[in-house]
Amino acid sequence: MGGAVVDDGPPGVKAPDGGWGWAVLAGCFVITGFSYAFPKAVSVFFKELIREFDVGYSDTAWISSILLAMLYGTGPLCSVLVNRFGCRPVMMVGGLFASLGMILASFATSMIHIYLCTGVITGLGLALNFQPSLIMLNRYFSEKRPLANGLAAAGSPVALCCLSPLGQILQYQYGWRGGFLILGGLLLNCCACGALMRPLLAPKKPHEQKENTLAAAEEEKKPKKKLLDFSVFKDRGFVIYTIAASIMVLGLFVPPVFVVSYAKGLGYEDTKSALLLTILGFVDMFARPASGLIAGMKCVRPRSVYLFSFAIIFNGCSDIIGSQANNYAGLVVFCIFFGISYGMVGALQFEVLMAIVGTEKFSSAIGLVLLMEAMAVLVGPPGAGRLLDATHQYMYVFLLAGCEVTLSAFVIAMGNFLCISRKQDPEAKMEMAVTATEKEGLYLGVESKENDEGEEEPKGKENGNVSAVKAGEEVIVEKMGVEGGEENTSL
Repeated sequence: MGGAVVDDGPPGVKAPDGGWGWAVLAGCFVITGFSYAFPKAVSVFFKELIREFDVGYSDTAWISSILLAMLYGTGPLCSVLVNRFGCRPVMMVGGLFASLGMILASFATSMIHIYLCTGVITGLGLALNFQPSLIMLNRYFSEKRPLANGLAAAGSPVALCCLSPLGQILQYQYGWRGGFLILGGLLLNCCACGALMRPLLAPKKPHEQKENTLAAAEEEKKPKKKLLDFSVFKDRGFVIYTIAASIMVLGLFVPPVFVVSYAKGLGYEDTKSALLLTILGFVDMFARPASGLIAGMKCVRPRSVYLFSFAIIFNGCSDIIGSQANNYAGLVVFCIFFGISYGMVGALQFEVLMAIVGTEKFSSAIGLVLLMEAMAVLVGPPGAGRLLDATHQYMYVFLLAGCEVTLSAFVIAMGNFLCISRKQDPEAKMEMAVTATEKEGLYLGVESKENDEGEEEPKGKENGNVSAVKAGEEVIVEKMGVEGGEENTSL
């Protein structure tokens, strides 16, 4: 899911949309898998931790919550470090932190130690990997960005399919302490993925050097971007999205955390129970890239917010219906439908946010959204665990999660329909120009206007050159008029 800053790379460098970008995508795939699957995969150790430390479900649920809160809530910190040191060193140090946390947790003598080591240290390490990896992915892909994001997001279910049964095997063979130690060694692969994040360099052909030098000088004259631009809160669309996303994450991560324990509570063996997460991950694996492809279609992309709302409602209804499962077959059906809806939500959430705020403010918007969601993530699973301790019924846990997720869908859908201005932001229109022909026409119009005024600037790319978008505002508005005026394109 996201980072605190979207770095456009050196001025005058076009996203290659391939080449070494596929290696970057592979690294991002692995990092995404570790970042999002790890908080769910550690749930297979909860029974052993409850038995060893004599604690309740709510106490163990804090492990996953702290992991997710660190992943979501450290956006501004990652932004500062990336801007200061670059993506590659930050990711490699993050890999060391992620591994160190799990290794230290294997020697824990209380739950507090596990909270600090697994939750805080490992969570920080994963955050320092996840957000810079998406920054690099955004640098290397422009036209193919929806596909690249969908493929990278598929790393989460793939890792979940592998880590859940692996954790169960490690627990049987070596106990939870040995399992934590081995998983810590596995997380060192984050350092290797960080090494793949090679910075984009400006072209060095003689006839291009002068042009790139002028572009760099022009960039230096421009005022530096704020680390966090709080003016995004003036955008009603952003406020509605933030409220809806915060409500959504209260219940979104609860079922993957508790579904294994749900099956064990029905009397099924541990290995068979852990297989449910594998099933969920397998379905999610195909749902994410498929949803990314659908959202990138020309007829769907302007209305992606409604597709996102449908995905959230689908997820909430899956939780509500799944709460009535009383056998293994029912839980399998629940995992299938939950996997589809969960994959749709994961693939669409940040594409919708970019459509709302545009590329210029996306870096600040994503950091602020993640901060707000971090607060909800800290409350969701532990609150569900406390409800379970009080009722000893998983049905109520899943019902609560389903109601929270469904409520968020109505907030964003009704807020978009009733409260958002129909006036289309030219920059958002630029983002919606998904075909090569449209973008070429926009850029040619911008270049023609600049040449008439005697100015020479490098041609902007889809996400990067904000000044080119502003210079071509009239051209974009004219194109909008041809296509049907100021039609509402849903945020």
